[in-house]
Amino acid sequence: MKRAIRPIALLLAGALALASCEKEIEAPFARGICFHAVQLPNGQVRFNQLSVGQPNIEHCAASLEGMRERFLSLGGSNQELMGAYQGSWLFLNKQGIFISQKLHGIRYLALVRTGDGMLAQPGALPNNE
Repeated sequence: MKRAIRPIALLLAGALALASCEKEIEAPFARGICFHAVQLPNGQVRFNQLSVGQPNIEHCAASLEGMRERFLSLGGSNQELMGAYQGSWLFLNKQGIFISQKLHGIRYLALVRTGDGMLAQPGALPNNE
């Protein structure tokens, strides 16, 4: 019984080792440039320059949000959007805007949607209890 388990364990260990060697896609680190990012079917990411001269990540997030709203007003249905700013990833969805240092890393809430759909910093609005 133990002999049958060893090859399977070695196969799993090898697969895990190969998966850990997969190169992480990095966000571009172009100072002040906001990118819209599109994940392609082959797993690669295409970066489209959206705006130049952005002073911080919040302004880039606002540019991405404006793009998302324009697409929706033209009849688009994609509620989620991905972008990049100075080496960081931005993820826009119906809850708000999240930031991560890696494409598949932990995402931290940067801006939350208010009841009317606007964006605000978490905790900035009074709690109506």
